[in-house]
Amino acid sequence: MGLVSRRDEVYPHRIVAKPERPSELKRAAAEPPLRIEYGPYKGSIDDYLARNRTTGLLILKGDTILVERYQYDRTPAHRMASFSMAKTVVAMLVGIALADGTIRSLDDPAQKYVTELAGTPYGETPIRHLLTMSSGVRFSETYSGVDDMSTLARLSMADESAGGAATVMPFRTRERPPGRKFSYSSGDSQALGLVLRFATGKPLADYLSEKVWKPMGAESDASWMIDKGGFETGYAGINATLRDYGRLGMLLANDGVVDGRQIVPSSWVKAATTPSAKHFEPGEAGAGLFGYGYQTWLLGGNSRQFAFRGLRDQVIFVDPAAKLVLVQTSAGTVAGMSGDLLALWFGVSRALAK
Repeated sequence: MGLVSRRDEVYPHRIVAKPERPSELKRAAAEPPLRIEYGPYKGSIDDYLARNRTTGLLILKGDTILVERYQYDRTPAHRMASFSMAKTVVAMLVGIALADGTIRSLDDPAQKYVTELAGTPYGETPIRHLLTMSSGVRFSETYSGVDDMSTLARLSMADESAGGAATVMPFRTRERPPGRKFSYSSGDSQALGLVLRFATGKPLADYLSEKVWKPMGAESDASWMIDKGGFETGYAGINATLRDYGRLGMLLANDGVVDGRQIVPSSWVKAATTPSAKHFEPGEAGAGLFGYGYQTWLLGGNSRQFAFRGLRDQVIFVDPAAKLVLVQTSAGTVAGMSGDLLALWFGVSRALAK
């Protein structure tokens, strides 16, 4: 369980520096007596926590903390592992780089920025299709220990390659043209992170600190795991406190604005959290209830809702209309998102929509 909240005590990493002064998060005078009722799942927050391996749970409404709970001796000071929630952060940074002009077009192939990928399937894939995980490059992600995800993890986090472009070199089979089909792939995210690194000329941790962490008023340093070559892992590896994950969620709930300052372009946030074609819509992408935007999971329904998601039930749910964010960090299993967690979000969303 320690490795979901103390990973940067084990793996090499780079610090994501905080600002001198954090943005203020208010606190409700008392935790609201939330009753979760969704389908077969009923009960209180206490009931949910008692039956789940949740290490941290935070519910924000605007700039006010309604619920903040920790289990298993975790505290507000612990930096919790993002797992694949980092993918959504990478997409945020791509949007900023596009607005800055360091990435010129989403239709540019990855090899325009990462010359080592020239002539490979990932190198020939437009950035747009890396963002939507529709590169068409074969990549198996079953967490079996013998899948492509395991290879990527060994080549990056376990230092079994020189790092950087070498981490995606084994994945060289194109199954279909880019853009045709969503297929969940940490390889796509790793290639996207490399594009960002070479386009900006900065380590991802430094770019995140400069463009997001400091402007949004994070209260703690974060960290980002690096490979043998000093490249951050684009598919995972951020470690941050529960409240700062909440700030990230609220940043997107506010369409990229903090205290009147536009940090992430609002047009990018809306594009990233909206399906770009029918085959990315919830129910159409082959991902159960979820659809897919730019490295971001989309929920169906009458209002725009979306999520950062990571292995073992790490999640940041966001409802922009209600200015509502729910963060969970967890030591759950590698299975897909639990029905209990979905019920928690839908129940909370329904209770606090207004």
